[in-house]
Amino acid sequence: MKEENIIELTERNFDKTVAKGNWVIDFWAAWCGPCRIMGPHLREAAKELRGKVNFAKVNVEEENGLANRFQVMSIPTTMFFKDGEQANRAIGAMRKESIIKMAKDSF
Repeated sequence: MKEENIIELTERNFDKTVAKGNWVIDFWAAWCGPCRIMGPHLREAAKELRGKVNFAKVNVEEENGLANRFQVMSIPTTMFFKDGEQANRAIGAMRKESIIKMAKDSF
């Protein structure tokens, strides 16, 4: 299911996509229980920050190269990028309020 304002990132489009702007990127997998729990919180945060912060997901099963590149050892891992540079990261499921606070603190 494609999210209205959360895009899927791959090795092909990652660098170009996150090169400009503020990004919250969720590294996840379909089999991950905490990732599924976090999904609705990510969607709500994306709605609330629409126009200010971009949201994306990386499926670590399909994009193993990105997971290795960013040393994602456990999921969910949420990364915060500003103009292509990693500004922050959090490991574990996060609630909407925590995602929004970390985004505001990171940018």
